[in-house]
Amino acid sequence: MTEKDPSLNVLGGPLAPCSLDPLTGYFRDGACNTCAEDSGSHTVCAIMTAEFLAYSKYVGNDLSTPRPEFGFSGLNAGDQWCLCAARFLQAHDEGCAPKVSLSGTHQRALEIVPLWVLEDYRAD
Repeated sequence: MTEKDPSLNVLGGPLAPCSLDPLTGYFRDGACNTCAEDSGSHTVCAIMTAEFLAYSKYVGNDLSTPRPEFGFSGLNAGDQWCLCAARFLQAHDEGCAPKVSLSGTHQRALEIVPLWVLEDYRAD
């Protein structure tokens, strides 16, 4: 059985939920919890924008198209989603990163994204 890392956010407090609708997270528990097996580090609680969704599709990760065979209805602007930390940093570097919920972003994101970068996109 996979063991979750401690549920702490980038501010050192308890990890807040990211989204129950759509249901997100590596564990599909609504939070950006992670573990050693989460090679993508799905740890950034991001608030989708049309610009970011278009960018993500362009770079090969289509988050907006429904995939009913996987129980995925597709994301829309305003939806919150546990995003891979490296993809968030890539979007930051390209100038189209979405806002983030720091209280819902797992502390392991800091292994990839500096706190000051996350704070620049803070929504909460």
